[in-house]
Amino acid sequence: MFRFLHAADIHIDSPLEGLDAYDGAPVAALRGATRVAFENLVRLALDEKVDFLLLAGDVYDGDWKDFSTGLFFTRQMARLKAAGIPVYLIAGNHDAASVLTRRLSLPDNTQVFSTRAAESKEVPGLPVTIHGRGFPQRAVPENLALEYPAPLPARFNIGLLHTSLTGAPGHDTYSPCSLADLAAKGYQYWALGHVHQPQVLARAPWVVYPGNTQGRHIREPGARGCRLVTVGDDMEVRDAEFRALDVLRWGRLEVDVSDEIALADVYARIGAALVEAAATSEGRLLAARVVLIGATDLHGFLKRDLPGLRAECVNQAQSVPDGIWIEKVEVRTTPRQNLAELAARDDLTRIVLETLEQAAAGELAMPDEVRDLLKMLPSELRESVAAELALEQRADLLDDVRGILLSALERGEG
Repeated sequence: MFRFLHAADIHIDSPLEGLDAYDGAPVAALRGATRVAFENLVRLALDEKVDFLLLAGDVYDGDWKDFSTGLFFTRQMARLKAAGIPVYLIAGNHDAASVLTRRLSLPDNTQVFSTRAAESKEVPGLPVTIHGRGFPQRAVPENLALEYPAPLPARFNIGLLHTSLTGAPGHDTYSPCSLADLAAKGYQYWALGHVHQPQVLARAPWVVYPGNTQGRHIREPGARGCRLVTVGDDMEVRDAEFRALDVLRWGRLEVDVSDEIALADVYARIGAALVEAAATSEGRLLAARVVLIGATDLHGFLKRDLPGLRAECVNQAQSVPDGIWIEKVEVRTTPRQNLAELAARDDLTRIVLETLEQAAAGELAMPDEVRDLLKMLPSELRESVAAELALEQRADLLDDVRGILLSALERGEG
């Protein structure tokens, strides 16, 4: 029997998004999160006394700003070398041969696969052969799996591959291939990288994405880590256990306030949701996006006072002992107003409501006056402002405006 760790998408020194814009954000934890997660991986390898470690691409997040990124990595490899643990890695799109301009020699326990052609490496003392190839450049449109070598008989064959398979939301399509392509190779285990969501896609053969070791933004919620794989003497995978490594965890908390009529009750419900979320974060700092949902009479007020609502959410979070930071607050509630009755009140109200519906449906183009004003901005600002005003980015702003106007109309404020 032998065991190994399968990890990918470390993205050492990648910045975490979404928290540093606010006073009091845990900036130090954010800046060092990817490094600490990788240290946790190395510590897990040492504690579990695994036989080897696989890194399926994107160890780095791109070219190093200085040599400290590379020195950190080699220091961790030296820790594994001292324990007699070999490491096998391939380059992904973020650390392709064409991307990294700085280089450092690696300890001799660290085996890097060629970026020119697929090759095979044997693990000393074990009946294991690893087949792999790294990315020569960031974009790899061809199916690299097709050129991987045939499996060796009487050995446990592992394919180490950075790939999007047939495509994944939020990920560029690199080294595309199908599960059938992988199964046809006859390997027992495919150690994949590139897709950040942890998942086991198949078990005959095993095809596994371990996910990234540290979530970097709200679009990567939940636990992040690696797989601890156990292989029996019969060359069959006994288990591919997920092990969490992350330092900070992201979570989207939907809080239904549809039956609440008092702000104090809304705040109490938010506080209860934060306590419950903290209890599931396994002692890690939780970066939470609070999303209020449901039909409520408070819709207009909540839309009007987003700064106050956010401050109260932060206030509630400060009372949670396990540690929560509010990444963002969204009001996705709906009004309880009878729109037909409002529209029948007078022609001006009807026109306002019709205009709001057109805007919600994306039927309103950007006014010419706004386009003219954009032309007057410096080029470095123009692109940013234009992006914020693009049709697909206006939904949140229009939703806020709609809530405020509906609330005002219902109260007869004109």
